[in-house]
Amino acid sequence: MRDLAIETSGLVKTFGDNRAVDGLDLTVPAGTVYGVLGPNGAGKTTAVKMLATLLRPDGGEARVFGHDVLREPDAVRSRVSLTGQYASVDEEMTGLENLVLLGRLLGHRRAAARDRAMRLLEAFGLTEAAGRQVKTYSGGMRRRLDIAASILNTPDLLFLDEPTTGLDPRSRNQVWDIVRIVVAHGTTVLLTTQYLDEADRLAGRIAVVDHGKVIAEGTPGELKSSVGSGSVHVRLRDAVQRPEAERVLAKELNTQVQLEADPVALTARIAGDDADAGAERASRALAALAASGIVVDDFSLGQPSLDEAFLALTGAPPGEHSLALTDHPATDKNAQEEAA
Repeated sequence: MRDLAIETSGLVKTFGDNRAVDGLDLTVPAGTVYGVLGPNGAGKTTAVKMLATLLRPDGGEARVFGHDVLREPDAVRSRVSLTGQYASVDEEMTGLENLVLLGRLLGHRRAAARDRAMRLLEAFGLTEAAGRQVKTYSGGMRRRLDIAASILNTPDLLFLDEPTTGLDPRSRNQVWDIVRIVVAHGTTVLLTTQYLDEADRLAGRIAVVDHGKVIAEGTPGELKSSVGSGSVHVRLRDAVQRPEAERVLAKELNTQVQLEADPVALTARIAGDDADAGAERASRALAALAASGIVVDDFSLGQPSLDEAFLALTGAPPGEHSLALTDHPATDKNAQEEAA
């Protein structure tokens, strides 16, 4: 069996009457990207802080590479690094100065710290900006510098909490490439993200967390197939016909129909795990639309998306599942008090 980077059993954390993490069970194989998804307030960041020894669990057990987070916190800290949603570097210093300073704090001699900093700046495409103050960097550049700071000493486990929040598509892709490189060199990554496509592209396995518990776990493909054999996507010629098309699809497929932002588009999930039966039902639905005089310009049948799986599992619409850095209003205040 593959070595485990993280193993939790019945992990609990409460803040007053709020049970932020409520019996969380995780098993994260080493050398992989493991995604953690869940609606706002699900307990993801609280769990990460406990695993990184920034918060003390109130119950259950948690081990990082076999080390108990309560009894062996120093051993855990020696093997992990945490990159939060907001950059932790000093904006008044240059990129090079930030990395050299952190390298020195980690125990490197000045020459070694500078050498390591320069190699990371080159690897992350920041060499030309090395002598500029960080406050002049774009969001994507700051993010890359922040991740570089997290791996000055290559960690065995890197916690990435929403690493691409607010970045443009090009910068997001650059960060994704960095994550892949880090994992290729042997580091395990635990990723929380507000972008479902990010988890889909990067994570080998994903845990869906809601109300402090894991409600589903598996590969992206397994999670998608768990909500049905496919999804029907329809584009109409006339937006006026959409209410009637919604009624027909709901009746023929016996499922809820999602109205897309595009006024002529609809999507419906097909229940069941038989792909052939799903295709037959979709064909009947298309015939029913035609029989009702509804003109369809485009029709497709595909595997459910991770967004649809998320919606089915948590009941939270995709537009309302922001995975914010703070899961609960009291979390950050309590974390600061306990970490002090």
